[in-house]
Amino acid sequence: MADHRKIGGVLLNVEGISLSFGGVKALSNISFDVREGEVRSIIGPNGAGKSSMLNCINGFYHPQEGQITFKGETRKQMEPHQAAAQGIARTFQNIALFKGMSTLDNIMTGRNLKMKQNFLMQALYFGPARREEVEHRKVVEEVIDFLEIQSIRKTPVGKLPYGLQKRVELGRALAAEPDMLLLDEPMAGMNHEEKEDMCRYILDVNDQFGTTIVLIEHDMSVVMDISDRVVVLDYGKMLADGDPDEVRANQDVIDAYLGVTHD
Repeated sequence: MADHRKIGGVLLNVEGISLSFGGVKALSNISFDVREGEVRSIIGPNGAGKSSMLNCINGFYHPQEGQITFKGETRKQMEPHQAAAQGIARTFQNIALFKGMSTLDNIMTGRNLKMKQNFLMQALYFGPARREEVEHRKVVEEVIDFLEIQSIRKTPVGKLPYGLQKRVELGRALAAEPDMLLLDEPMAGMNHEEKEDMCRYILDVNDQFGTTIVLIEHDMSVVMDISDRVVVLDYGKMLADGDPDEVRANQDVIDAYLGVTHD
């Protein structure tokens, strides 16, 4: 990890979160925190509740118990648009892009929350709306340069290979200039080279923009390489929490990943 990065105080605090769907407990009394400027990973076998946890943080799911504090503001529940307005951006396990739109236009949608002019002004496209468009376009072009996707600016994303679509989705999240970025399996389905590229971009986002990152990832070598701290979930319960070395040596974690059954 880059030593010159500054890890700050607690940005996000998750306390006693429990979430059920019908009779099924997806999360059971989960508590952990995320510090400003760190890369925080959430790992665990399939069905552990990792995506459900991200969905609680950014308001897609409303937990039955517990509370979440972000930037000192505590809430029982929040809607996704409020989370976005507070500075939380998100990518998804299944790519959620507009397939018929270009890379540039997809990334531009990440600026929607920042746009002040009303729809009519934008439609007529004069005065303040035009100036605003130019400002937003500048941010988007910076994201495109940062992710080295200049050559596909005008390409409809549906025509792009999977790895590049994932990069465009990261770009759209970055266009919102978030304080905290939630990445749900950003490297799933990628080959080794694509994973290495994505790791580099994630670390650069963290390093250059100071963006706090919460990451779900299955590839343990990736997690151990790029994380400051790791939370381990198993069947909705908290199994471990600590730095990569502590987690790697934790017997409960080893058992969960090797599929050891306990009497």
